[in-house]
Amino acid sequence: METATYLASLGFKTTLIEKSGQLGGKIRNWYKLFPNFSHSIEVFNHLQRGIDLSDVVVKLNTEVVAVEKMNPGFVLQLNNSEKLNADSIVICTGYDLFDARLKEEYGYGIYDNVITSAELEKMFASDKGIITKSGQPPKKIGFVHCVGSRDEKVGNTYCSKVCCVTGVKQAIEVKEMIPGCEVFNFYMDLRMFGMHFEAMYKKAQEEHGVNFVRGRLSECAETIDGAINLKVEDTLLGRPMKLSVDMLVLMVGMVPSEGTKKIGSLLGLEFGKNGFFKSRDQHSMANISNIPGVFMAGACINPITISHVFGHAHSAALMVASYLNNLPIENRVTEVV
Repeated sequence: METATYLASLGFKTTLIEKSGQLGGKIRNWYKLFPNFSHSIEVFNHLQRGIDLSDVVVKLNTEVVAVEKMNPGFVLQLNNSEKLNADSIVICTGYDLFDARLKEEYGYGIYDNVITSAELEKMFASDKGIITKSGQPPKKIGFVHCVGSRDEKVGNTYCSKVCCVTGVKQAIEVKEMIPGCEVFNFYMDLRMFGMHFEAMYKKAQEEHGVNFVRGRLSECAETIDGAINLKVEDTLLGRPMKLSVDMLVLMVGMVPSEGTKKIGSLLGLEFGKNGFFKSRDQHSMANISNIPGVFMAGACINPITISHVFGHAHSAALMVASYLNNLPIENRVTEVV
C-alpha cells in the first residue's frame, strides 16, 4: 500500500493487486504495536488514506496466475481472465506465520489452552478478553519464544526479529488486563535490538513483575482440569524447573508466504537458503531482484518490523522510479503493478 501510494505520487500509473477481499494484510489482526503500544488501526488508516488520496487502481480478490516477460516489461494474466501490461513489478507478498503444530512437544492443536501469539492478539481486541477454554481469566501464563525460528529441527535457522519484543509487549498487556496474573517468558536470548525495546524489557520486569526464564521448554502435558504442566531447564541457574500454567502462548516466527513461493516461481526469482527472496545485495540493493524490472519490499525478503517495512516501501518506490525513468522513451508505458 505504501509503495503504491508513493509511486502514484511520483506520477506513475500504479495498480495494486490484492488476493484477499480487503487491503491491510496481517496488520489488521494485531491489537497494539511495539514499542509505543499504538493501535494497529492507526497505521492501517494511514495506509488507507494514502490509497484513497492517490490514483492507485486497486484490484481485490485478484491473483496473478501467469507472467509473460516482454522486452522490456511484462504481461500479467490475472485469475479473472484480465491481462495487465506493466513496465515494472513490485513484489510485496509478505510472510506467513510458522505452523506451531510442527512443534508437537508444545501441544498446539492438541491441548486446549496452548495458543499462538497471533491468537492472543485477537483475545486482546475481543470483548471477552483473555480467557481459557473454560471461559475463565488465567492466573498463570507462559510465553515460549522462538517457536519456528532459530530451530534446525524445522529447518528455520534464522531469527524472526519480532518475536522477542512481541513477547515482552504481550506480557505487559496481559499484566495490564489481568493485574494478578503471573507471567513467565521462556527464552533462548532476548534480542532487544530496536529503539525503546530495552526500556520495554525493563518495564516488564520492574513495573509489572514479569518473570523471564532463560531456558528451553523441554516438555509440556495437559492436566485433567485443562492446565499445562511445564518442564523447563533454567540455564542461568543451571537447574530444572517445573510449573503449571493456565495458558501457554507460543511466539510463532515468520516463514516465507505461499504467495512468495508462487510469484517467485512464476517470475523466475532467486530464493535465499531460508526460502525468502534473494536480493542483489543485502546492503545496497535489498529491493532489487535478479530479474530486471522486478523489485521487492518487506517481509518477502526477510523477517522485518512494521517500522522498517515503511523504509523498504519508500526505497522500493525510488528504485522503481529510477528504473522507469531510464527506460527508452519509445518503450515506456510507465505502469507499475
